[in-house]
Amino acid sequence: MAAGWLKERWQILRENSEDWFGSRRSMTWAALVLGVYLLLVCMLGIYWSREPGNIPVQQTASGPVVIGTVTTNTLIAVSETLLDKPGGFLTNDITPPGLLLDNMPAWEYGVLIQVRDLTRAMRESFSRSQSQSTEDPDLAKAEPRFNFSNNSWAVPASESEYRDGIEFLKAYRDRLANTDDPQAQFYARADNLRYWLASVESRLGSLSQRLSASVGQRRLNTDLANETGARQSTAAPGEMVVKTPWLKIDDIFYEARGGSWALIHFLRAVERDFADVLANKNAQVSLRQIIRELEQTQQPIYSPMVLNGSGFGLLANHSLVMASYISRANAAIIDLRELLSKG
Repeated sequence: MAAGWLKERWQILRENSEDWFGSRRSMTWAALVLGVYLLLVCMLGIYWSREPGNIPVQQTASGPVVIGTVTTNTLIAVSETLLDKPGGFLTNDITPPGLLLDNMPAWEYGVLIQVRDLTRAMRESFSRSQSQSTEDPDLAKAEPRFNFSNNSWAVPASESEYRDGIEFLKAYRDRLANTDDPQAQFYARADNLRYWLASVESRLGSLSQRLSASVGQRRLNTDLANETGARQSTAAPGEMVVKTPWLKIDDIFYEARGGSWALIHFLRAVERDFADVLANKNAQVSLRQIIRELEQTQQPIYSPMVLNGSGFGLLANHSLVMASYISRANAAIIDLRELLSKG
């Protein structure tokens, strides 16, 4: 009786399908079109998920090269790559395949954070001779553009705001290269470099902690350590379990990978614009070692997915490997900032 009921339901379903599509031939064509569409979406998603290669920093400078030109041009090049890579900017996509991807949007967010930090440093420090000096008008307009929401798809779209920011950076670069107009400046000083490296240090420290939490840890609360008079808003337990949700592990991994990719380019540019400062502090090797550590984060991933094995288990844990390289780079940045602070 059950078999007869199933046969009857199947017959009704087939008749309804034929009424909807017209005939069995139409159903076949509809299935074929759907299959081709899904295949194209998958292939396009794979292509769009490819990370951009390195940007030759020495080739980003166009026109007269003055102090600050290489850093500004590199910031522009990284920002343009973020928007113009295969698939464009995917974070705010509302249609497939961009809607179905999550690793590349996480990579984009990592790059965007570094772009925001460097733009802020250029506005608040690199382009100003002292704390009481006037900020550059183009940089003052560029920074808020890059701090616009990264998931707005219309009115205005995130891309349009970021492109406006790039145009203001280009205007600053052109004024910087104009030796007849000294209004635009880039001050390559040790204290300015330390200002930006402080934000880099904070970002890498946070990423290292989030990556290490992929296996779950019981951590002691050290928020108020070493200062007896320190207080915090609300009480917190003395020990807590920190573990990254399983679905967020690959997002944090690719955010760290994207941020490291951007930092490699920015540090190479800084090495050229702050060459005299670094030479005076004998710090060139320290900076190059930071770049070397971050370059290790860009090695090809041969696994089809980000593995999350236990610390000493049978499977690899890609997050812990990434955390190792970033922690080493962060420690080197702390040493470099200390070196730059000495007379």
